[in-house]
Amino acid sequence: MSSLYALKPWYTRRLHRFVDGAVKRGTSPDLFTAVGVAGAALAAVAIALGWWPAALLLLAVRLAGANLDGAVARARGVARPWGFVLNELGDRVSDLLMFAGLAVLAVRTGGDAVVGLTPLAWVLVAATAAALPTFVALAGAGAGAPRLNGGPFGKTERCALAVFATAVPTLLPGVAAVVVVGSVLTGAVRARRVHHVLGPAGAPGARSTEVDA
Repeated sequence: MSSLYALKPWYTRRLHRFVDGAVKRGTSPDLFTAVGVAGAALAAVAIALGWWPAALLLLAVRLAGANLDGAVARARGVARPWGFVLNELGDRVSDLLMFAGLAVLAVRTGGDAVVGLTPLAWVLVAATAAALPTFVALAGAGAGAPRLNGGPFGKTERCALAVFATAVPTLLPGVAAVVVVGSVLTGAVRARRVHHVLGPAGAPGARSTEVDA
């Protein structure tokens, strides 16, 4: 199943000037990880205040940082295990910051309960569910599979829906429900692929054709 993940190579190519500049200057990939987290932190403030145009711009910065750290590491030939750890931490912290902004927005704007849950509760459930695909992928990697990405719903989709919810806060519960369903489905897709790699059809430690990111 594909999603906006398919746009990642295209987006990285659009940022090639930054990659070329980083290679020329010897810039550390970790700088871009930090820029992505900083973009997410500022986006959280914009989301909390309901400033969706600023949230859109700053979440684009978040995604750019998440793309460039790996691209620069590969281009410079300095990819390392610790960089993988920092990349994962940066993604998770950025997600938590974004959902924190949505939580504040939910409190500020209020709204009626939907299916017995307040808008704030829906955001918290969505934040929890959003971690499932990463948990499945890292669990598979720990068992010997490659770090699998992809699926119908990832951080690009989460960012897009966060901007939409910021623009239309009354739809926060509905947006959160979409995040929950999409995250569970993506987790299931990744679990199936991990099982394929590690199960009878594959072998422990086998590499797939997926690109790690």
